Amino acid sequence: MTSSPLLSVRNLTGGYGDTQVLFGMAFDVNEGEVVTLLGRNGAGKTSTMKAITGLLSKRSGSIDFEGSETISLAPHHIGRLGLGYCPEERGIYGGLSVMENLLLPPVIRSGGLTTEQVLELFPRLRERARSKGTNLSGGEQQMLAIARILRTGARLLLLDEPTEGLAPVIVQQIGEIISKLRDRGYTILLVEQNFRFASTVADRHYVVEHGQVIDSLTAAEVTSRQSHIQQLLGV
Repeated sequence: MTSSPLLSVRNLTGGYGDTQVLFGMAFDVNEGEVVTLLGRNGAGKTSTMKAITGLLSKRSGSIDFEGSETISLAPHHIGRLGLGYCPEERGIYGGLSVMENLLLPPVIRSGGLTTEQVLELFPRLRERARSKGTNLSGGEQQMLAIARILRTGARLLLLDEPTEGLAPVIVQQIGEIISKLRDRGYTILLVEQNFRFASTVADRHYVVEHGQVIDSLTAAEVTSRQSHIQQLLGV
């Protein structure tokens, strides 16, 4: 890990129109880590992701990525710094094939995986290369949504609810992929409601409630603080 965080969020506020949903979010993500934002529905996790990527219309505070302040930058400028966002809705183009979807995002900086490396990491996508997006299962769509980012050269991956609605066997595969990406040097910020899954892949966790971080813990603290976490998350 580096001496300073790859991503540092401080006093982040924001919302939609007249509705404020973030009330001073503050957390760090170090290089090479997998970090989760945990919380109930409506806690502000996805809004935080959108604020980081510039997709939240109203935001203020500080978002420092790799030493650059991004709070006033447009989304396309933020993306070119090396942030890749995989939204919960996945954004697969149904009329395009798997390979066409995969090749659609531009390479924004060096260091991304080649198409062959991506297909080695996602062998199922190689098998389905000619299939249209509308014919993919939920798990296959999620794999494709993550895979698209890896060619771009993004260093920080923002994954929003990657296991939502997926069968347990697919959830396990997504976990294995996240671990492989960390081994390759990627830094990952993960929004999750599935704490059992998050606890198997993440180095650290932040608990979000009412648009604020209310607690944090390391992977080593998960077992000893299990009941406290369940109380916070309502599980």
